[in-house]
Amino acid sequence: MNELPHRPVVLDIDRSVGPLPDRLVLPLEHWQESIRFGCSLATLRRFRTMLDELLPAQYGTVFTGSGDFHHLSWPLIARLQPGTRFQVVVLDNHPDNMRFPFGVHCGSWVRRVAALPMVSHVHVLGITSADIGGGHAWENYLTPLLRGRLTYWNIGVDTGWARRLGLGHAFRGFDTPAALVDAFVELQRAQTAPSYLSIDKDVFAAEVAHTNWDQGQLLTEHALALIASLRHGLIGSDINGEVSHYQYQSWWKRRLSAMDEQPAIDPAQLVGWQTQQHALNLQLLAAIGARSR
Repeated sequence: MNELPHRPVVLDIDRSVGPLPDRLVLPLEHWQESIRFGCSLATLRRFRTMLDELLPAQYGTVFTGSGDFHHLSWPLIARLQPGTRFQVVVLDNHPDNMRFPFGVHCGSWVRRVAALPMVSHVHVLGITSADIGGGHAWENYLTPLLRGRLTYWNIGVDTGWARRLGLGHAFRGFDTPAALVDAFVELQRAQTAPSYLSIDKDVFAAEVAHTNWDQGQLLTEHALALIASLRHGLIGSDINGEVSHYQYQSWWKRRLSAMDEQPAIDPAQLVGWQTQQHALNLQLLAAIGARSR
């Protein structure tokens, strides 16, 4: 296998990722039903074992398809060499730190990563979702927030409940994306560790990239500035948030997806949205390549 240090890898589960230069494509569509949206811990362990067998020793950004697969960031991060301490920077419209009693899903993986011994801190940037508002406070895993392992960076969300519980240190609120970016760039001036970057494109405004989740406010320029601030290099990265449609075979996944109120995808718009997504992928890939170690 041709091992290029920064060769992008496509975990081709939902056939949503467009062609990328020098890409390595792993055909994994047979995993879609079992891992999309969520899965048991045993299933994810099997997926991790498969990754260990198929991935080369060196590779670049991993593309996982729809945001329904964001929990795959956990095994990708966990398999990194334990000798290096690093921060994890997540661009996402949601905290992905929500309670899920059936294993792990695309909205619950962050607490698992925050508990890894080689992870110094997790920053989730760009949240506009009400998931961190008072009405959903009980759904958030509080332990990584209390222990200073996780920080939410939000835009326009009322998080007064967190201050009342003594969690104000873990919540950074801003009125605009530009203000958030400026504050994070300033914080990174004192950062000495490398970073792992995970991007869910639902963090972007819909005019930048349509996804199959509710969306945030970031523009491309904001993401590029955040990536550029990671001046001690990237030891790994992944991108998800492609737009794709899938009809679950299992009734419980259909039910869970409906409960999360995922917006319907207009088939007539799908090709245009995927073209838009592909152009953004190339921009992000170029920016990440400039920071990769």
